[in-house]
Amino acid sequence: MMNLAGIDYSLRGPAICIFAGDYNKTFSFQQCMFYFLTNTKKHARMYGANIAGDSFQIFMDDSERYDSISDWAMEKILPVDHVCLEGYAYSSNSNRLFQIAENTGVLKFKIWQKRLPLSVTPPSQIKKFATGKGNANKDAMYEAFKKETDVDLMSLITPSSKSVSNPVSDIVDSYYICKYLYTTLSHANAPDASDT
Repeated sequence: MMNLAGIDYSLRGPAICIFAGDYNKTFSFQQCMFYFLTNTKKHARMYGANIAGDSFQIFMDDSERYDSISDWAMEKILPVDHVCLEGYAYSSNSNRLFQIAENTGVLKFKIWQKRLPLSVTPPSQIKKFATGKGNANKDAMYEAFKKETDVDLMSLITPSSKSVSNPVSDIVDSYYICKYLYTTLSHANAPDASDT
């Protein structure tokens, strides 16, 4: 049995997918628990048995925001056996990228303090894993998720929205980050044919 966390980490809409299951079995939506933070009060609630939305706290400054978001994430992922974070998207403007890096650095430090194994995977790798294309947009990611899981998150969480937006896209990303980690570790732990 293993517990894995896939984190789509951000300043405005972090989402976490935690998988509990065995290596070399099927990875499924039903074996995952999802958590996300939101500024939209109506989204801060439970959706079914495995999606939980929480409201952001009020922050006095950036440092308090980084500390609070990372505390929220650490509370959700402990105890897990391995964590995977999506790497930085370098298309962001430079000032925003510095804020994203500072925010993520606080979380990485707290993960390191708990001695949790951490993998960081480029966004293009996650998109390619999910859709076959490294430059897939939110719509393509969502369609891949919906086809794979038969779960319509937009109808469930943002029924009045005409386009894929937060927190739906964040949940989808966290799912594929976690599944990517699961797949990578499953291959690494598969029995070698020469061992049999």
